[in-house]
Amino acid sequence: MSFFNKLKSRLTRSSSKIEEGLDAIIAEAPDTTPEAETGAVAAPEAMPEPVAEPEPVAVVAPEPEPVAEPEPVAVVAPEPEPVAEPEPVVAVEPEPEPAAEPEPEPAAEPEPAKRGFFGRLLGRGGATPDPEPEPEAEPEPELEAAAAPEPEPAPAGAGRPGLLGRLVSRPDVPRRVLDDAMLESIEDLLIGADMGVDTALRVTANLAEGRMGRKLSVPELKDILAAEVARIMEPVARPMPLYARRPQVVLVVGVNGSGKTTTIGKLASQFRAAGKSVIIAAGDTFRAAAVEQLKVWGTRAGVPVMTAPEGSDPASLAFDALTRAKAEGVDLLMIDTAGRLQNRTDLMEELAKIVRVIRKIDDSAPHNTLLVLDATTGQNALMQVEVFRKISDVSGLVMTKLDGTAKGGVLVALADKFGLPIHAIGLGEQIDDLSPFDPEEFAAALVGIEQG
Repeated sequence: MSFFNKLKSRLTRSSSKIEEGLDAIIAEAPDTTPEAETGAVAAPEAMPEPVAEPEPVAVVAPEPEPVAEPEPVAVVAPEPEPVAEPEPVVAVEPEPEPAAEPEPEPAAEPEPAKRGFFGRLLGRGGATPDPEPEPEAEPEPELEAAAAPEPEPAPAGAGRPGLLGRLVSRPDVPRRVLDDAMLESIEDLLIGADMGVDTALRVTANLAEGRMGRKLSVPELKDILAAEVARIMEPVARPMPLYARRPQVVLVVGVNGSGKTTTIGKLASQFRAAGKSVIIAAGDTFRAAAVEQLKVWGTRAGVPVMTAPEGSDPASLAFDALTRAKAEGVDLLMIDTAGRLQNRTDLMEELAKIVRVIRKIDDSAPHNTLLVLDATTGQNALMQVEVFRKISDVSGLVMTKLDGTAKGGVLVALADKFGLPIHAIGLGEQIDDLSPFDPEEFAAALVGIEQG
């Protein structure tokens, strides 16, 4: 993890830019944790009121009223009728007849109402009381009124568990609901980190999948973004392949100032440490300073460097170097080339000439064509890849100067668009400042996740 710590420390500007942007996106949300808390606290206060109302109204209120009303009716009704004494005898006789049919007749005749009341006193009519609808008509609106507010506290109670769970887990972390406006802000942030429009759209679309409407915090957004970046970079994170063929020709190309010379020196040092024999050909014959710089790196790596007079044909030097490497049985021949701009057709044609010449000795050469890219060039790196692929059949990428840019996201755009293998990344001028590309470490460092 030592290299990750170096990567994280030197990608500080990239990670801090994304981190600060995510903080700002969450902070500007209208729906944050403090507001959600206040809304959730008000809801539970209203809940005990509807719960207390139905208890007295539903059971206690209606029962005493029907019991008190029929009792005087039962006593008063027989008092005016004692004038005719024989009638009570007749009234006693029809009682057994309605006993067989108590339910249909009491509804039509007033006398059965009296018998229904006596039946209720005996405990038989409690299940379906007929005279009760009149007194119950009054409490029914009260029950409906009490039932009306019940649906209102229901959603408050439903939201309460989620709030409690959130407060228990992370009470001090601000959150924001993921919506279209938030996705737009994240997309702008990723474009600003040089991921490019197409890649930023793809990342935000994958971020939104299954998460719309959820409240997310900055740490959660970092984890999601890092996972998505790592997913894009995983297929392209491959070391430079080594073949059994001797010599294996490695052609290194790139624009002016991209870091080709230092990259060759660092790679030669690593191959030498792995037990491989290496020869370097200083193909930038137009700049004496470039040849001298490469000699210094060759001395550091313990690797011989072949040179040619200033201004000589670089294709001729490449031919001589390959002849020597083949004669000596060297494992690797690394050919440096002059820095050239992708819009200079004459210089690009010169590069194509080098390829044609070395193929006269080995028709499969070069076996690796490494394009060295400067991370500070941003989206211009995409154009460089397109041009160099047409001329020299680029087989892999090396990204340098990630320590000098706040836009490391261009590497994600390159992986997403071209799918070319990324063999290594450079973070400085020291000979050990070149490391195999690790997608998870890079993604974590890019978004600002701390790792042990």
